[in-house]
Amino acid sequence: MAEGNGELLQDESMKIDVEAERTEDYQKLIEYGLDEKVAAKLDEIYKTGKLAHVDLDERALDALKEFPVDGALNVLGQFLDSNLEHVSNKSAYLCGVMKTYRQKSRAGSSQGSATPAPAAVKGPDEEKIKLILDRTGYTLDVTTGQRKYGGPPPGWDGSTPGAGCEVFCGKIPKDMYEDELIPLFEECGTIWDLRLMMDPMTGTNRGYAFVTFTNRDAAQVAVQKLNDYEIRKGKKIGVTISYNNHRLFVGYIPKNRDRDDLFEEFTKHAPGLMEVIIYSSPDDKKKNRGFCFLEYESHKAASLAKRRLGTGRIKVWGCDIIVDWADPQEEPDEQTMSKVKVLYVRNLTQDISEEKLKESFEAFGKVERVKKIKDYAFIHFEDRDNAVKAMEELDGKEMGGSNIEVSLAKPPSDKKKKEEILRARERRMMQMMQVRGGSMVPANMPLRGPAGQGPRTGTGMRGPMGRGDYGWPWAWGGGTWPGRWPPSPWGSGQQSGPGRSSRGAWSTTPSRPWGGSRQGKFTSCFVSYSII
Repeated sequence: MAEGNGELLQDESMKIDVEAERTEDYQKLIEYGLDEKVAAKLDEIYKTGKLAHVDLDERALDALKEFPVDGALNVLGQFLDSNLEHVSNKSAYLCGVMKTYRQKSRAGSSQGSATPAPAAVKGPDEEKIKLILDRTGYTLDVTTGQRKYGGPPPGWDGSTPGAGCEVFCGKIPKDMYEDELIPLFEECGTIWDLRLMMDPMTGTNRGYAFVTFTNRDAAQVAVQKLNDYEIRKGKKIGVTISYNNHRLFVGYIPKNRDRDDLFEEFTKHAPGLMEVIIYSSPDDKKKNRGFCFLEYESHKAASLAKRRLGTGRIKVWGCDIIVDWADPQEEPDEQTMSKVKVLYVRNLTQDISEEKLKESFEAFGKVERVKKIKDYAFIHFEDRDNAVKAMEELDGKEMGGSNIEVSLAKPPSDKKKKEEILRARERRMMQMMQVRGGSMVPANMPLRGPAGQGPRTGTGMRGPMGRGDYGWPWAWGGGTWPGRWPPSPWGSGQQSGPGRSSRGAWSTTPSRPWGGSRQGKFTSCFVSYSII
């Protein structure tokens, strides 16, 4: 009996010693509702100095509290083994580790076996990264999803770089880090920030990064010098200009709803909506064409809206909608736009003829020709100054019972690139509708074949191709602009384009300009089969 009492006293003594070693934050964790084992493990991490109790917010603590005990202990073990030297938000990083653990657990369950332990991943060369940070004075912020270098540079007092300053770098070797990428891109200009996207499931990078420069010229140099650059033997990277999209395309909306109705409805589902852009039906100005564009305050807000609206569970006045990114067109440089003599005029009524347009615009200078397509037109001036004057005077003016919009037409973009964008969009839309059971796919909906082929049946899915940019390639005539469309079957005097292609009829709904106040920057959309 005495011997048994001795063992009991020894156990109690060890328990007292362990409790004496706890930090003052341990009791806070217990009072918050964490399991004793989880609280003890977290307290051990506190003692290492890698994490302090003040670093954890309620979101992280709540997630730990709801986690199974064994899972929480594994997560904390992984967190302790992580390199946290460049992690500024440790609470968010811990949440990221928990999210990855759940994903791996689900993947293992779906395969009917435990997820195998990941192979050891080669990390970055910390010595080289430290030398770069010491040399430049930039910071490095690491999360489970990305590694961000810079943003802004030390001592920066200018504005945030705008459109055209960021490049996308793809086909990066999975074991490559900032120590190899930064010196390469520094040769092109001053880096604002570099974001290397990481895969939490594997610990390697995702094969791509975004690099923002302090000016557009540096971004253009990066594309010229580094696109198709052999970064390692047999490994070439791809570099192109990246566009930060704020705009969504939404199809299958009720045609009897106006802009205010749509703004009120879509505001309910996601914050940050700034504007709704619709186009009136040429046959009935009181109706829209069955689609709209949603402009958000940021790319982040637009991404959130796309995720929420694209689930297939949200109906708009009982209608199943389709949602995709609007395709921004590349912005012409200032030198190109300084030569433009063509105006793009939209919001025209059926009563306005080409003769009427020529008469109205010729009051400002000689007009070479006018081409009207449904409710928009292109006005070709002989002199650029006269075109600019006409634009300034007539934009927003009433003509034929409607207020017209006038902007400088934007030269046609690369034909091959547009083909690729449209084919990719068609694939995404088809997949989206098939996932929803195919109920949204019209029985006779046409599909486009490879580049250079026409629609298999009927009208192609290119339309409303919103080249609202500014001029259709065939509208230019002559030989001024490269990359024109094939000769038009309508006669030798015309160049072809949407609506006049030798490949078959295309819809021609223009998209609204969304660059500067006078320069059209348009989006393409994928709804010709449902709204024309």
